[in-house]
Amino acid sequence: MTDIKVGGAITTAVAPTGLEPAFEEHRSELVSYCYRMLGSAFEAEDAVQETMVRAWRGFDRFEGRAAVRSWLYRIATNVCIDMLRGRQRRARPIDLGPAVTGASEPGPTQRAEAWIEPIPGGWLGPDGSDPADLIVSRESIRLAFVAALQHLPPRQRAVLILREVLNWKASEVADLLGGSVASVNSALQRARSTLAASDLSESEPAGSLDEESGELLARYVDAFQRYDMEMLTALIHEDATQSMPPYAMWLQGRSDIFAWWTGPGVACRGSRLMPTMANGAPAFAQYKRAASGDGYDPWAIQVLEMSGGRIVDFTFFLDTARLFPLFGLPLHLDA
Repeated sequence: MTDIKVGGAITTAVAPTGLEPAFEEHRSELVSYCYRMLGSAFEAEDAVQETMVRAWRGFDRFEGRAAVRSWLYRIATNVCIDMLRGRQRRARPIDLGPAVTGASEPGPTQRAEAWIEPIPGGWLGPDGSDPADLIVSRESIRLAFVAALQHLPPRQRAVLILREVLNWKASEVADLLGGSVASVNSALQRARSTLAASDLSESEPAGSLDEESGELLARYVDAFQRYDMEMLTALIHEDATQSMPPYAMWLQGRSDIFAWWTGPGVACRGSRLMPTMANGAPAFAQYKRAASGDGYDPWAIQVLEMSGGRIVDFTFFLDTARLFPLFGLPLHLDA
């Protein structure tokens, strides 16, 4: 007997010996797949839990005619399509309107369900994955790529991920979706056209952080913690962008970013940064001085994109109450 948690409830299921390890072997890759489909690590976890429940309940109909992995992906795809039905797509602030000036106040927040959310770096796949496959996996989990996927209808989204990211054959995808090879190829072409029109920005390949990139990040941490705008000027591209979900505002250009950091966002002065990873990219947990004066409290998870030896994009995720526990980050730093 196995207890499975779904949405706070516990479901008890009975399955044949050996099936539970087979399910768990594929859990992390299913979370990555569902994250690309849904744009939220929290919803991806829920989708995989529901996938496991359906698999446990339906094991008596599983006669080994398909691999367990393919069977779980079929269930997970159906779960994600069900979750996406009738829902507004998740997005990034940069996708929703023009940039604002550095003197702008943040404005009202929007509900969490409106935004692409980050996923911890350790959720990308099983340990021991081929390094080349991990790089592809990380590229396809970049915030910009996941946001672009949300423009696709759910079935096209599934086809593109399965074919282009996971390298499934057209016949395998057709079997999973219950369609023909011709319909899969057609859906893939339409999905490619939509992504081509999204004009994804170029950045350093995820997972390729070499010594030079490491030095850039170390200099960034030092400069940001000292709030040294002169030093930061040498590290940040002049056309860099910054966004701060759950606010819809975003900034473009180093001068406006600095104007915001020293204006409406000046409370970030004196912050401390703790390294982490998100979406296959370097990230930092940012802690601001506590209002009590005792240590530092969570403020944001910063996800950075780099290109040509400069930082080209900052996404500051401010929903710390949900995200810091997800990333296993402490909720307070001592002074």
